[in-house]
Amino acid sequence: MKKIAILGSTGSIGTQTLEVVDHNPDMQVTALAVGSSIDPLEQQIRRYHPALACVWDEKKAGELRVRVADLPVRVLSGMDGLLAVATQPEAQIVVTALVGMIGIRPTIAAMEAGKDIALANKETLVTAGHIIMPLAAKLGVHILPVDSEHSAIFQCLQGENRGTIARILLTASGGPFRGRSLAQLRDVCVEDALKHPNWAMGKKITIDSSTMVNKGLEVMEARWLFDVDIDQVQVVVQPQSVIHSMVEFADGAVIAQLGTPDMKLPIQYALTYPERRDLPGKRLDFAALAGISFENPDMETFYGLRLAFEAGRRGGSLPTVYNAANEYAVRKFLNREIPYLAIVEMIEAAMRQHRVVDAPDVSQILATEQETYEYLKRIEGRWK
Repeated sequence: MKKIAILGSTGSIGTQTLEVVDHNPDMQVTALAVGSSIDPLEQQIRRYHPALACVWDEKKAGELRVRVADLPVRVLSGMDGLLAVATQPEAQIVVTALVGMIGIRPTIAAMEAGKDIALANKETLVTAGHIIMPLAAKLGVHILPVDSEHSAIFQCLQGENRGTIARILLTASGGPFRGRSLAQLRDVCVEDALKHPNWAMGKKITIDSSTMVNKGLEVMEARWLFDVDIDQVQVVVQPQSVIHSMVEFADGAVIAQLGTPDMKLPIQYALTYPERRDLPGKRLDFAALAGISFENPDMETFYGLRLAFEAGRRGGSLPTVYNAANEYAVRKFLNREIPYLAIVEMIEAAMRQHRVVDAPDVSQILATEQETYEYLKRIEGRWK
């Protein structure tokens, strides 16, 4: 029986993980954690009977305790609760599907408790990859990517010598605004940016996809996951989202992973690795496929991607600034407090004023996050 703890169980990745569990009778959910969504969490508790649950918001946790008083589940809150879920003795693998840098400490704690990590929280590697990957190697735990692109690369590398990687070809759909100019993006509203052409995802990652900041985060994540130089990662726009990513090797061979845009495939592969299992759902119909096209990304219009390469090359605490500024700006945009183009403008402003700390520890990473928030709060008036 594969026993699973899920951090972020009511989000897009969390709910799809539970769909995978539904299809695999030898999987059992032992612990769940959310931010504040106690209605769906209560339903999950009643269906999957975890021994432990966490709600970040203590008030909401108190409400949930009353609701599930008839069940043998312990409900905790805050960071202590997240750490308890991440280190629960029964769990063998922890799905880290939290959004944001809040995932760093629980991920490290889970690894130190001997858990494998099904990683959907890209911010953990973007900001702390220099800590996470050496620690995983030292502890002998697996970091199994859940992002469709990183899972594709991981699948392409099975049986291969990673020392022969020439390039990682990280594919991107281009998002809902592919082909538009900066002038055409000036009046984009929240509803426009949430209309992704291929994928159904949470709000934050959907906005990130529209700005291509999400691809920038994935570039930095790939650098750590696959131990390559950041300039060995090339972004290729593949609008149909059929090729999920590719690897080019020293001899010129290119191996690609293809499939329908369905996150349950990389989730299940992470949970069952190295085994492959049946997965219900639509299959690629090559006869019906009109074509697969490729483009270079427009790094002038979507210059958040260019800034990601800059942050990744410099390293240290600069990727943390990039990520934290984006989290702050996206939250403001979703609240309709800043215009769409201000998202990347805020990222650039925060990066330009930052004094980089080389090889930051976790406390320095979290301090950099807070400093970035405080800086943007002081200057955000220029965008209102």
